[in-house]
Amino acid sequence: MGVGVSIFFLTLGAILRFAIEPDVLGEDVHIDVIGLIFMIVGGVGIVLSVVLAPRRGSTSEGRLMHRENRPPDV
Repeated sequence: MGVGVSIFFLTLGAILRFAIEPDVLGEDVHIDVIGLIFMIVGGVGIVLSVVLAPRRGSTSEGRLMHRENRPPDV
């Protein structure tokens, strides 16, 4: 999950938690709890994206191969 998707989940969770009345869908669906879950998922996604980002860039460094354009000796 990238940072963009994490921000989307965080924003959607905040809207569901704070901007919509809890009883919009009835008493069986707790929309505020769903919003809280989305906010937690978004926050964890942002933290994981920031923590794992430096590792992605360093994996390809130092793997430069030198190859000459000579036909093989027969």
